Amino acid sequence: MPTPDERFARLVREAQRDGRLPSVSAGVFRAGELVWSEAVGLADIEEQQEATPDTQYAVASITKTFTATAVMQLRGDGKLDLDDPLERHLPEATHGALSLRRMLAHASGLQREPPGDVWESLVFPGEQELLETLGEAEQVLTGGVAWHYSNLAYALLGHLVARVSGMPFREYVQERLLQPLGLSRTTWGPTPPAARPYFVEPYSEAARRERELELGGKGGESGLCSTVEDLARWGSFLCAPDESILPGSAVEEMHDVQIMAERDWSLGWGLGIELWRRGDRIFGGHTGGFPGFISMLVYSRRERIGAVALTNTNPWPKAAETGLSLLEAALEELAPAAEPWVPEEPPSDEIEPLLGRWWSEGSEMIFSWRRGRLEARLVSAPAEREASVFEPDGDDRFRTVSGPERGEVLRVVRGAGGEVVKLYWATYPFTRTPELFGARAEGEPGMNP
Repeated sequence: MPTPDERFARLVREAQRDGRLPSVSAGVFRAGELVWSEAVGLADIEEQQEATPDTQYAVASITKTFTATAVMQLRGDGKLDLDDPLERHLPEATHGALSLRRMLAHASGLQREPPGDVWESLVFPGEQELLETLGEAEQVLTGGVAWHYSNLAYALLGHLVARVSGMPFREYVQERLLQPLGLSRTTWGPTPPAARPYFVEPYSEAARRERELELGGKGGESGLCSTVEDLARWGSFLCAPDESILPGSAVEEMHDVQIMAERDWSLGWGLGIELWRRGDRIFGGHTGGFPGFISMLVYSRRERIGAVALTNTNPWPKAAETGLSLLEAALEELAPAAEPWVPEEPPSDEIEPLLGRWWSEGSEMIFSWRRGRLEARLVSAPAEREASVFEPDGDDRFRTVSGPERGEVLRVVRGAGGEVVKLYWATYPFTRTPELFGARAEGEPGMNP
């Protein structure tokens, strides 16, 4: 049987060969640690320089995950709201009615690229030019109707971060994200050792050097270069964030699906995060593509395990499949052993009568006390589905803070003797035995609401 390292290496080497990639640098991480990495091929063909795991690659649209995190930080600072229109912070912007939330999720309907022939000239507009020409851009779809990828929307979000924070966007990312997380090999533009970009000829085995771009006009949508180790550290943050940088609840919100990108529900989008569905699992991360570079970061937040794959050519049609396969292999090989069961403190006298089986008509629910919190789980739900978790919200009243019915109230109804006789959750009655809706009414003799 191959070892985990041998299995990972075979996946990457087969991808390099079959994809005809000048080089691939890849890694697997778990809980903040890069547990495996390997590079194969040439970072610089002319100089015959081999790639290493420390070779830097342009990561293109993975930059958007930093932009989205910056927006969430500013929301946490009270400087903006996700449902704000763009014009509240960039008043001179045409298309100013677009909401920040829809822009983050590629649901604004704004055209894909800035006005002009940027992918012929390879000159990207700075903030002033972008805002001056924004009137030429189209809103090609009604906002919220369908997913439509927009680099233009993210360029505007980068300028919004600069305007709201009072510092240039790149400086903001450097000071608020890269430095605190120790991402020293993640920079705006390449820092040696760095891979050169190539285009591999479709009908021969030759590779031509791509033009190395000046990315001064790029910001919110692209522009960062990074390494396997730094992206592993960034992916680990997106699995389990440092609360001093961004609260876990905000990162959780980034991973809540906002819109579906594929009709078969295999790909959705959160707030700056791609969401892949593979069977019963949902993975987060982002891909990136730029002339001469393709990148992928993907992870499972539940296990805190992820994978990175970087190459120095474009296109690579199987980039996403390679990254997902590497992650799935890592989940099989590296999933932590089950933690031993440890007894916990018993629930209080107020909580204990709420525990056990309750019915809402024909739906059976189990209420439990786990890790010091009240939980509820539908009996028929798959084991991997998260439970609803409650926090106290007054006398005999709880608020659902995560899981199904998040935000809804759970209310406890007691009888004349103080015994618990019924629950109301999201207004639905729950009783100890199955009953038809309307079979009993609150307010019967002997029941106190």
